[in-house]
Amino acid sequence: MDDGSGRVSVAGLTKRFGATRAVEGLTFTVERGTVTGFLGPNGSGKTTTLRMLLGLVTPTAGEARINGARFAELPHPARVVGAVLEAQGFHPARSAAAHLRACAAAVRVPDVAVGHVLGAVGLDSVAGRPVGGYSLGMKQRLALATALLGDPQVLLLDEPANGLDPEGIAWLRAFVRGFAAQGRTVLVSSHLLAEVEQTVDHVVVISRGRCLHQGPLAHLRGRPRVLVRTPDPTRLADALTRAGMCEIEALPDGRVAVTGADPARVGDVALHAGVAVHGLVPEKADLEELFLRITGDHR
Repeated sequence: MDDGSGRVSVAGLTKRFGATRAVEGLTFTVERGTVTGFLGPNGSGKTTTLRMLLGLVTPTAGEARINGARFAELPHPARVVGAVLEAQGFHPARSAAAHLRACAAAVRVPDVAVGHVLGAVGLDSVAGRPVGGYSLGMKQRLALATALLGDPQVLLLDEPANGLDPEGIAWLRAFVRGFAAQGRTVLVSSHLLAEVEQTVDHVVVISRGRCLHQGPLAHLRGRPRVLVRTPDPTRLADALTRAGMCEIEALPDGRVAVTGADPARVGDVALHAGVAVHGLVPEKADLEELFLRITGDHR
């Protein structure tokens, strides 16, 4: 039964193709009003998982649900979920408008929706051109327009930035954020964290079909650190400890790392203790490095 929740959930999801384990015991939930990044190296099981959500692949075990129901149980699936798994499969001689009218008829939505989605993805000015002359980025937009025909609650996007130029990526980012801001749900897969980190609220990181991390993006970033260069790290560490900052680490390059501290507070403590500071900067977490470290350890 479609509960209208806008929630995407998988529980114990497993898929094996013969001796090949594509997905193993995967469990996560995507809530409405959020953009969740589904991240992992190529071949990690992301597309297989999305195909199980859409009923295109039958799980070996576990279940995948949208709005509390399996895809096959949704009475009007195009009005619940739109998906972009690949920007292919268009007849090269058919115009974008003709393609969308055919798809609209298939999912039983009026032709007026065609004009709406063409405008939403920025293809209205080229709607009459044959798709065979479209760039890959334009085909990505057309695939997204097709997914939007039913005005769905949920979007499932598999590597949607493929073929987009920087302007197109910025447009996609704004579109996805706006879609979620309407109280809808987005699950977007990518093998590059840097590609989606300005877009997503939450992340699910998988490798070899297993979940390695899930939660708010801020948790993946980890707690911030302040890096201090001083000629007297021992005195500084003692002063910071007395001030209640206990997560202090001496780095190999001679600097002192203070976790969970405000830079101004660290500077004030050093000044009060009479410890010279030659450099004080907040550390910027390299999310791409963290992502590669997490997934690389499980290859």
